[in-house]
Amino acid sequence: MSSRSALFEADLTRLRIRTGAGTFDAVAAGPATGRKVLLLHGASECATEWCHQLRALAAHGYRAVAPDLRGYSPGVRPRLVDGYRLGHAARDVAEIADELGWRRFDLVGHDWGASAAWIAAARCPLRVRTLTAVSAPHPGAFAHALRTDPGQWRRWAYLDHLRAPGAERELLAHGAARLRAGWPESIPHERVTHYVRRLSEPGALTAALNWYRANDFTESYQPVPVPTRFLWGEDDGVVSPETARSTADWVTGPYRFEALAGVGRFVPEEAEEATTAHLLDHLAAH
Repeated sequence: MSSRSALFEADLTRLRIRTGAGTFDAVAAGPATGRKVLLLHGASECATEWCHQLRALAAHGYRAVAPDLRGYSPGVRPRLVDGYRLGHAARDVAEIADELGWRRFDLVGHDWGASAAWIAAARCPLRVRTLTAVSAPHPGAFAHALRTDPGQWRRWAYLDHLRAPGAERELLAHGAARLRAGWPESIPHERVTHYVRRLSEPGALTAALNWYRANDFTESYQPVPVPTRFLWGEDDGVVSPETARSTADWVTGPYRFEALAGVGRFVPEEAEEATTAHLLDHLAAH
């Protein structure tokens, strides 16, 4: 870890969370006695994408923990592609909470982390108090859109290069130029460098890409009964506006959808203040 990367997370506590799947690395903030919040990061990033939200949650008395997800934690890096299916990631949520001693907790997820969080919230409504999903719609809404909406299918098919054999070599060639180009300019250079350095470690990028290779959204999904807020950036190139709005059909509990203007896929970092404000408001309301 570079000194500059270490600087933006210096005030966070490092954890190692041992589960049946392996040991997850994590960062945490806030008093141990505070209301519990688990935050799941998105593709090509890691737990420190939530630095701003972790600090804000801690300042408001919450106990917030953000793990590096399976594949991103070296101690939970399955060799087979099937090990990255969303069902496994949803089980990780429950096992991590068990190891932390959390009976009930609030769940937050971005991108692939949100996809896993939707499933975990549907499976464990007695444990998940609230859900805050960012960027990724409910998997059921996404699956339906892939079958019925050519526009959404084209957006998803645009990512086929990430599923192709040899994608790792192309992304890491020439100093990882293509990989670096995946983040918007609004995300600080030192943070992108931190992500690229981590993904350049042996096996890390393959694990990250295996999330795309393992999940084709052809399974059946359950609606979410817990209070839910869904944040989506209007400039998101992966999820269409129609798909984002259709998520309302997959939540049976109290639900609020917020479309953020001028924001793309990396909502927690592109719109740190707005994301944090929505998260704190949602938690306070429930």
